[in-house]
Amino acid sequence: MKTQLIKTLFDTTGGYGALALRVPVGLILAAHGAQKLFGWFGGYGLEGTAQWLESIGLAPGLLMALLAGGAEFFGGLALMLGLLTRPAALVAAVTMLVAIVSVHIGNGLFLANNGYEFGLALLAATVALAIQGAGRFSLDDLLAKRFGA
Repeated sequence: MKTQLIKTLFDTTGGYGALALRVPVGLILAAHGAQKLFGWFGGYGLEGTAQWLESIGLAPGLLMALLAGGAEFFGGLALMLGLLTRPAALVAAVTMLVAIVSVHIGNGLFLANNGYEFGLALLAATVALAIQGAGRFSLDDLLAKRFGA
């Protein structure tokens, strides 16, 4: 049972391609989460994000801001490190799906119109990482080898 859990969490079928995918995607997600949580990089911070989320019907705004910001920031950091990549990628994918459906879908595909193309690209990347895992040069790969997964 313990070995199966370790294998599920840390084993990876990804190679160097997963590394090339998870580092920039993780950086983008972490930066967006930092905007929501801390107001960094021109973001509105937790309070401003909470108010905006309430205004579009995602209530309670503070909880939704914490969930979205936390998923992006901490999930992005986890992806960059390749630590618990599958769960981090899954949570990020759900966050992107919510963003697409609740904010962007009505604006069409293109980002110039606040459409869903950027969210869709991040959704595709996080789903791919959830399926294949962290790949080479990741803490997941190191832990899988260490614990015999």
